[in-house]
Amino acid sequence: MTALSVLGKAGVALGCVGLAAFGWGSLVERKRFTLREVNVPVLAHGSASIRVLHLSDLHMAPWQRAKQDWVRSLAGLKPDLVVNTGDNLGHVDAIPGVAYALEHFRGVPGVFVNGSNDYYGPQLKNPLAYFGGPSGTTRRKEELDTPALHRVFSELGWFDLDNRALALDINGTHLEFFGVDDPHLDLDRLDLITGAIDELRADDSLSDETWPDSHTPTAPRPTMTIGVTHAPYQRVLNSFVNHGAELILAGHTHGGQVCVPGLGALVTNCDIPRRQAKGLSLWNMGLHNAYLNVSAGLGTSIYAPVRFACPPEATLLTLTAA
Repeated sequence: MTALSVLGKAGVALGCVGLAAFGWGSLVERKRFTLREVNVPVLAHGSASIRVLHLSDLHMAPWQRAKQDWVRSLAGLKPDLVVNTGDNLGHVDAIPGVAYALEHFRGVPGVFVNGSNDYYGPQLKNPLAYFGGPSGTTRRKEELDTPALHRVFSELGWFDLDNRALALDINGTHLEFFGVDDPHLDLDRLDLITGAIDELRADDSLSDETWPDSHTPTAPRPTMTIGVTHAPYQRVLNSFVNHGAELILAGHTHGGQVCVPGLGALVTNCDIPRRQAKGLSLWNMGLHNAYLNVSAGLGTSIYAPVRFACPPEATLLTLTAA
């Protein structure tokens, strides 16, 4: 057997492996919806646990009924809170599908921020371009009905955290939230976070210790702070930690979308380290840190419908006493 024939057979074998991997990633794995469950010890001693369902990157298209039904089924987990970190839309006609997928969460407290695909429709791109750094942030003609998406969320009872702050009391813990609009489109206004938090606390009648008639101060109520963003750029994560976030939730990366077993994500489409492209980790900033959960998301662009070694996911985080 000549060297040329050996190389030819090797090339055919590699081609077959590549086709098999593509077939698995496009036909099987991208529909292998997975629930990742983690415990996060961030609450005050003695606090009741809080179940947080983290949804991200649905990239919904009208025909994706299996994904819609799987998301609906997550309501059976009985979460205490839903956090949606953006990129819900993957098609100009996706809003009815998103509404159908989420309607069983009506009445469950929730917060959300926008991703770029809540503003603009997907585009055909060269996947190799992602190895050169984050995809461009050139503004495109608005294609998607973002106000209609926000109306869906509002009807569920969810709150908009795009460059805003708010507070919710859940299971006896006072949760302070702040978030930013999509950093990938440079819509984040980190300069507004301090003022938003100060205003939130100024409007809170219980932000200081309460003095009853006995003039004995009561113990301060359990409080924790959560930062929410679509894209986990380092400038955003660092700012969130500096503003006191104890837990940060993000999406955008798709966990790399196409990963190498044993090596992990090859790209992140932002500047976060590849080792933190998905899952729960610690984000350190100076002497401070926060838990960071980056969701690998539930969808893909309709122009790149492939996942490999990175199944679509939602996350159930159980916040527990430290």
